[in-house]
Amino acid sequence: MCDTLCTVGLGYVTLGQPLSTLSGGERQRLKLAAHLSDKKSTADVLVLDEPTTGLHPADTARILALLDELVDSGHTVVCIDHNLAVLAHADHAIDLGPGAGSAGGQLVFSGTPADLAEQQDSVTGRFLADALVSS
Repeated sequence: MCDTLCTVGLGYVTLGQPLSTLSGGERQRLKLAAHLSDKKSTADVLVLDEPTTGLHPADTARILALLDELVDSGHTVVCIDHNLAVLAHADHAIDLGPGAGSAGGQLVFSGTPADLAEQQDSVTGRFLADALVSS
């Protein structure tokens, strides 16, 4: 398990460290590490909420590679994230809005990230277009 913690970028966490000291992104990566170390043969659905929060872009790339491995081995990964690199990497994107909080909650778009980038009525799509060009 310790090797897996290093793989997900949590090599600095100490044994016995209380979960309450971990950020939300760290807890999501801990969940990912536990899943990666479990060697069951059946496919699972893994739901992650903002696993790249506070990560350096190189660490985000490492997490995306691990998620790809999970998908390639038959698992389904649902990742809720505001990181445009994660969105650009996804197979399918869902954009809720059109704004935040009480101004949101409606389905603005569902489809590929490339198609979302073409949606001029989506704020996310406009920013995603720039991210797709730079990736």
